[in-house]
Amino acid sequence: MENAAKRWNETYPDRPIDFKAETLGYDDLHNNLLISLQTGTGAPDIADIEISMYANFITGDEDSIPLVPLNDIIEPDKENLIMGRFDNYANHGNYYGVDYHVGATCLMYNKEIFDEAGVDINSIVTWDDFKEAGKTIHEKTGKYIMACETTEHWTYYPLITEQGSDFFDPETGEVTLDNQINIDTLQWLLDGLNDDIFCEMPGGFCHSEEWYAYMNEGNVATIGVPLWYLNRFTDYMPDLKGKMAVRTLPVWKEGGANSAGLGGTGTSVTIQAKDVQLAKDFLYFAKISKEGAIRTWTELGFDPIRTDIYDDPEMTAPNRFTEYFGDEIYDVMDATSDAV
Repeated sequence: MENAAKRWNETYPDRPIDFKAETLGYDDLHNNLLISLQTGTGAPDIADIEISMYANFITGDEDSIPLVPLNDIIEPDKENLIMGRFDNYANHGNYYGVDYHVGATCLMYNKEIFDEAGVDINSIVTWDDFKEAGKTIHEKTGKYIMACETTEHWTYYPLITEQGSDFFDPETGEVTLDNQINIDTLQWLLDGLNDDIFCEMPGGFCHSEEWYAYMNEGNVATIGVPLWYLNRFTDYMPDLKGKMAVRTLPVWKEGGANSAGLGGTGTSVTIQAKDVQLAKDFLYFAKISKEGAIRTWTELGFDPIRTDIYDDPEMTAPNRFTEYFGDEIYDVMDATSDAV
């Protein structure tokens, strides 16, 4: 956003922005922001709100929501946007937040392990195929096709989302964690662990130092994570550069969903903004416009929320992510957009 503010001031010198960014810890950010909005003083013009906390800011009557509707900067570009990501930050027919990325889950895989085991990655279509390939990989190499988290949801959630399930009913909000799809999927994971096809993830989750080290050593063949996880590899697993590639997730049945959108942060304009229209125009410039969306990829490694830029020369120019993983990244972005 700081780079976007510099570009804005160069592009619109008659509407300058004095951009001052402040970074807070997760709890402090959301607690302080909510208190400021409730008391009517002290809130910033623009704020990032993490997806799991976002509902706290848009519940209640429409008139009581302390964020500014963004429909007028979103809907004109609607046909080129992945609207499933905007729905996460919507209520009462209004959109209140703009995400940084699609967060499409894909399969990041170690080509050397598959070659060593004699398994063709393209032979894996369904999750049953995936498990059979895992048996071969473990028999031939002693390594595992996948590691399962024990303290977080990143392994499990895409698997149930592909099947149309969730932790809550989207209409009623009722907890549905114990529905049959979720139970069967959890059993599928447990069976894979018990059969030595999968292993428990060191550190418990995919953002731990223990996991980064274990994966970097070449002990696990794949991980199913959102595309924004690319920068975890470039930053924390340097020894795998040139050995990794990406493809869509396996499906539960042929023709089924091949991805799920995970994670997210909605950037919002608060009702305390000194110049609401300026804040909205800047938000469009920074994150929704073609240039802004391209920069979320070239600067951050995030899969953009626009679909009409995937073949843009600036978008497809070589960068540290394609140097690490190869050009298949763009095919995965295109192939997963409908599922999200």
